[in-house]
Amino acid sequence: MSLVIEEAELEQLPITIDPEIVSGAPVFRGTRVPVQALIDNLEAGLTLEEFLENFPSVTREQALQVLEFSKATLLRLGRSN
Repeated sequence: MSLVIEEAELEQLPITIDPEIVSGAPVFRGTRVPVQALIDNLEAGLTLEEFLENFPSVTREQALQVLEFSKATLLRLGRSN
C-alpha cells in the first residue's frame, strides 16, 4: 500500500521544514512551534483553544489546516486499500 502526496499539496500547508529550525522538525510557518506539539497537546486532552493559548504564534487557521490535511490523508489511505 502506498500513498502519494504531491509536492504542490505539501507546499500549501502552513508548515516549514528546515534543518536550521528545531533540527528539521516540521514547524508551523513563521514560528518555531513543532507540528508535533499540536498532536501531543490534543492527545493529552487539551482543546484546540488551549493549544492556541499555549502557542499564540500559531493561528487557528494554521492548526485547522494541518488537522484537515491529516484527516484527508488518513481518509485517502483508507480508500487506497
